[in-house]
Amino acid sequence: MSLLQHDVPIAWYLLLSAALFSLGVVGFLIKRNLITVFMSIELMLNAVNLSFVAFAYQWHQVRGQIFVFFVMMVAAAEAAVGLAIIIAVFRVRATLAVDRIDLMKL
Repeated sequence: MSLLQHDVPIAWYLLLSAALFSLGVVGFLIKRNLITVFMSIELMLNAVNLSFVAFAYQWHQVRGQIFVFFVMMVAAAEAAVGLAIIIAVFRVRATLAVDRIDLMKL
């Protein structure tokens, strides 16, 4: 190992992942704007992806990266469907406040 190569411990990646996930949970629970809630869910998904990649690198396995690929596919589908639902809700209700769109009927 050369002097210029520095390995970052996996604990740092996991701490970053936990911090990102915690920020996502806090944003999901506290914010009242539907777009912010949606972005918080995406932040939580990306925090889990970071954990998968860190463990895959540590254990020299490809499975973690495959899981990340599937999570990214689900997140992309969720983003497309979620944004379509958000636009439909905004057109009908004229607001994105979570407190005002809690009823399912129009």
